[in-house]
Amino acid sequence: MAKDSSFDIVSKIEFPEVTNAISIAMKEIATRYDFKGSKSNISLEKEELVLVSDDEYKLDQLKDVLLSKLVKRNVPIKNISYKKIENASGGTVRQRAELVSGIDKENAKKINTLIKNAGLKVKTQIQDDQIRVTGKSRDDLQQVIAAIREADLPIDVQFINYR
Repeated sequence: MAKDSSFDIVSKIEFPEVTNAISIAMKEIATRYDFKGSKSNISLEKEELVLVSDDEYKLDQLKDVLLSKLVKRNVPIKNISYKKIENASGGTVRQRAELVSGIDKENAKKINTLIKNAGLKVKTQIQDDQIRVTGKSRDDLQQVIAAIREADLPIDVQFINYR
């Protein structure tokens, strides 16, 4: 009897990579001419980025620098949800950005229906913040991976524990 193959669909962020990207971005900001004398800063508080700058224009520039560093370190930028820009002390503006880790129920249902609509002989099981996909044929599992990669999901997903 053939043994079932499986893999897990997860959405996770490597926080050491995020802190590395922040430190590299801060080094670049310290040397850039357009940020000379500004009060720009990026910090990580628990699972939330805090961006502070002089005005909204510099805040956008700060975001661009940070996003380029995050992309280079393979941190999924789809998993960053920005909140409203607010006024901070000293005439600066602040924006918080939540780092979304894990697959919430709504996105898990979307992925589940996507897999079911593919018409393959696989079973899905939602486990907390990940989805386990099992099937007899590894070819079916690879088709599921291809279908999920082609889909335009609001979060970035990774495939782990492929056996």
